[in-house]
Amino acid sequence: MPKPANPTPDFFGFAELLSDAERAELAAIRDYLESEIKPLANAAWDRAEFPFEVIEKMAKLQLAGYTYPEYGDGRPRSELFSGFLTLELNRVDPSLAVFSGVHTGLAMGSIYGGGSQEQRDRWLPDMAAMKKIGAFALTEPEGGSDVAGGMRTTARREGGTWVLNGAKRWIGNGTFADLVVVWARDTADDQVKGFVVEKGTPGFTATRIEGKIALRTVQNADITLDDVRVPEANRLQGVNSFRDTAAVLARTRGGVAWQALAVAVRSYELAREYAVTREQFGRPIGSFQLIQDLLVKMLGNITAMFGMVVRLSQLVAAGRGSAEQAALAKAFTTTRMRECVAWARELFGGNGIVLDYEIAKFFADAEAVYSFEGSREMNTLIVGKSITGHSAFA
Repeated sequence: MPKPANPTPDFFGFAELLSDAERAELAAIRDYLESEIKPLANAAWDRAEFPFEVIEKMAKLQLAGYTYPEYGDGRPRSELFSGFLTLELNRVDPSLAVFSGVHTGLAMGSIYGGGSQEQRDRWLPDMAAMKKIGAFALTEPEGGSDVAGGMRTTARREGGTWVLNGAKRWIGNGTFADLVVVWARDTADDQVKGFVVEKGTPGFTATRIEGKIALRTVQNADITLDDVRVPEANRLQGVNSFRDTAAVLARTRGGVAWQALAVAVRSYELAREYAVTREQFGRPIGSFQLIQDLLVKMLGNITAMFGMVVRLSQLVAAGRGSAEQAALAKAFTTTRMRECVAWARELFGGNGIVLDYEIAKFFADAEAVYSFEGSREMNTLIVGKSITGHSAFA
């Protein structure tokens, strides 16, 4: 008798490194995501609209509490648990996972890491409860990878007020966020500072970016800042240079590596299920050699990606994770993810380009994951500098 099929993409059992309690909690989260979040996902992606009812549903998961336990149930989770949580969110829908990641990782992370205790107490409880939604405004229309040294948005101090001028682009949640963390260059000392701009502040305008083919549910915005006046109380007190901004990105870059893994995992799951159910020439296409070759190549990529992100999480938990390791993980996993989604779409044939089979969404979304939080090229140069001692940045 043939051996039973092994459908799991976690072929080497990396989830076994979690405790029994963590695996049980993740299973419950997966069930909730499948029943409450997934039914909203494809229609919202197709319409390129954000389903605002999802905020209340996601608030019930207390996702922020996993990262900042003092604003949750007070019980810290392991770094590895956080990685697998990212996987679960993204395998259901990358767009809604990005909404959560921008809010919890980038916006809350900036305030948590760069704000004073008073600022954390003022903003984070409502953000943890998703009563207030955050955004993170760093990228500019004329500056992406070079924003560290070429930031054009300026901040000028006038007494107890800061005046912000400039523009930002690709700002997730930007059209509806209650709090936007804006990064601007102080004209006095030429250093980057962080400011929390509250919804309704005069001079702040957010316009939705139209025509996206990836992460269509995410409401990315072009933002203009025209003499936006922000009180000194809203300047993040622990941010004194771009180095502090980079610290936030280093933490979230590892999360993007897990996100890339999740996109590859879901693509593999969809492709494998299709291969064992779709029949051609009187037999499942999964019985054909070329189809098995595609699936095995995907599984090999996924297994290598698992190894890298799991080890990165372990290093971060031990206080030994570096920005260079996060950069390598992001560059490697997003490249392997891109291969996986292409192979999966190929396996579906013509059915791979319609939303009904879901793979088309993951194929398109992979392009955004490949590019944000530092392109492959920029992350490659970060790692290249660390191994040669020479900077190749222009």
